[in-house]
Amino acid sequence: MPARVNYDALAATYNRRFAIPNRSGILSALVGLIQVLQAERVLEVGCGTGHWLDALSRPDRRLYGLDFSAGMLAQAQQLGNVITLVQGRAEELPYPDGSFDLAYCVNAIHHFQGQGDFIRQARRVLSPGGALAVLGMDPHQHRNEWYVYEYFAGTYETDLARFPAWAQIQNWMSAAGFESIELELAEEIHEPKYGPDVLKDPFLAKTSCSQLALLSDQAYAAGLGRIKQSLAEADAQGRTLVFQDTIRIYQLVGWANGK
Repeated sequence: MPARVNYDALAATYNRRFAIPNRSGILSALVGLIQVLQAERVLEVGCGTGHWLDALSRPDRRLYGLDFSAGMLAQAQQLGNVITLVQGRAEELPYPDGSFDLAYCVNAIHHFQGQGDFIRQARRVLSPGGALAVLGMDPHQHRNEWYVYEYFAGTYETDLARFPAWAQIQNWMSAAGFESIELELAEEIHEPKYGPDVLKDPFLAKTSCSQLALLSDQAYAAGLGRIKQSLAEADAQGRTLVFQDTIRIYQLVGWANGK
């Protein structure tokens, strides 16, 4: 089972990640799907603080969000838009058959305790002609040039264990009855950090991302120590150290063409 992150502890500061400008690929992918489907009933599983649902809100859409964390949902409830929120598990979606035109999750499936069960549940709650979209990264396919993996021991190995490969998700979708399954790049984030600017990276805080939140305080401190030591060594040599930060976010879509 994937390691469980205590998102109640991260909820208050989680939205800092969305303050970074010029990241529109995920939203564009979701909007494009909604337009193709003419979706009126949309479910986000693992909705967290409701950021994506808020961005998709329109008067003619009925938006629903489910998350395991009460703390994250408390943040989502502060949004001004009308979104129906439920605390629950992705593996046991509490909705009747055929309830939605679109179901999706963003950077969340690696947190679900029963990932294949979630895919089957998503197929059940979709109406004929609806679609499921899974968005996120796959460290099996692209190691991603992310300095966190380099400086914080064990983070890459932990991600390999908890992130399902795209091929595995495709197999789950096929077994659940999804058709016309397609994988495409939704967004490539390329934001290298130069020299001490890396210490200002909002994703370097221990409560900023699950990779660091899962570390012990000692392991996190050791990783920070390695970064600071590398900075000091580079400074002594008169060079600027580059911290690579390239993440590829893909979208896998399966269609529920019949019941």
